[in-house]
Amino acid sequence: MLAALLPLCLVPPVLAAGAGDHSHEIFSAGEPGNPKKPARTVQVVMKEGDGTMLFVPARIEVKRGEQIRFLLRNGGALDHEFVLATVPENLKHAEAMKKNPDMEHDDPNARRLVPSGKNEMVWRFTKVGTFEYGCLIPGHREAGMIGTVVVK
Repeated sequence: MLAALLPLCLVPPVLAAGAGDHSHEIFSAGEPGNPKKPARTVQVVMKEGDGTMLFVPARIEVKRGEQIRFLLRNGGALDHEFVLATVPENLKHAEAMKKNPDMEHDDPNARRLVPSGKNEMVWRFTKVGTFEYGCLIPGHREAGMIGTVVVK
């Protein structure tokens, strides 16, 4: 009987070991920054009009290891998102958004803003490469709502 109960005693520690939070997630574009540390501020405005949607600026250059405080502002009349990832990651996420366009994001690399809304994201770019920020609400990316971050 004791031998039969021994495996059951091991289950809770095993489950607890895998039940941690997601604070150590790995992101292609780097990692969430520390708001208490210095950061260069970059304002990104989301706009739409005349059949196009865009981010201003559409290109940002940063140095590897640099921390950026993105001040995000929705200057448009529609909801918009700012999702920072690689192009393939954003394309995959955009497909998921087609099935659930009102999907809520709680990821550190994503923000959703209502019209006239403001938010911010502090991000540390730990890897050299070219990354994308995009609005993945169906139709927005296709209307041109993407931007590029080049990390040197």
